[in-house]
Amino acid sequence: MWDPEVYGRFADERSRPYFDLVARVRADHPQYVVDAGCGGGELTAALARRWPEAAVHGFDSSPAMIEKAAALATDRLTFGIGDVRDPLPAPGGGIDVIVSNAVLQWVPEHRELLPGWVSALAPGGWLAFQVPGNFDAPSHALIHDLCRTPPWRDTLGDLARETPVDDPAGYLDLLAGLGCRVDAWETTYLHLLPGEDAVLRWVTGTALRPMLDRLGEKDAAVFLADCARALSRAYPRKSYGTAFPFRRIFVVAEKHAP
Repeated sequence: MWDPEVYGRFADERSRPYFDLVARVRADHPQYVVDAGCGGGELTAALARRWPEAAVHGFDSSPAMIEKAAALATDRLTFGIGDVRDPLPAPGGGIDVIVSNAVLQWVPEHRELLPGWVSALAPGGWLAFQVPGNFDAPSHALIHDLCRTPPWRDTLGDLARETPVDDPAGYLDLLAGLGCRVDAWETTYLHLLPGEDAVLRWVTGTALRPMLDRLGEKDAAVFLADCARALSRAYPRKSYGTAFPFRRIFVVAEKHAP
């Protein structure tokens, strides 16, 4: 279960890749924009401000996220519950811009969805998505190692996933093969996080969600304590904060007009 308040920690750091992604979308006057996996809606609202003539629709599979987003809705900005695996909500003329921010890593078959997303675009439309690329980093590797240890193996061992995303070249090959002009790249952000157990607090809102959803309250507290010890060694807190490198993969594709 996604908690908007927990996910909203470090909102500035989480939103920076979104704006870096959307800045590379050069759609001038889109009429219909979709945010697939919109979360609490704050960044979807930024799309409505960027394209003031567009109807913007955000959807998310989390009722709690959509409940929060609904407070931002206007005549041009709408929200609803939906799954990225389902066909995208598209008018007859197609979607002018599809944005998906830090969502597709949760969908193992997301590469199979992308051809359908390109098909849903209007001629000359844009697809832009961003996914974390730090699954080999200590923030994830140490947690997955814990899931495989005897205290947790039977309950959590299947959640220690392999890297669920491609590198930029893999996405470029896929989307260029569909006839798109593709810009794909990666960036490693060096976030400086304040407070104690900063990296633990970050991953509690993301990577740890599947584990915490499966554990009871008592076991979750023990598991979090184990994670805190491992992460504090990998990411020591300094007088100025905790440095947290975070690699992200970006893809922007423009569908060729006929």
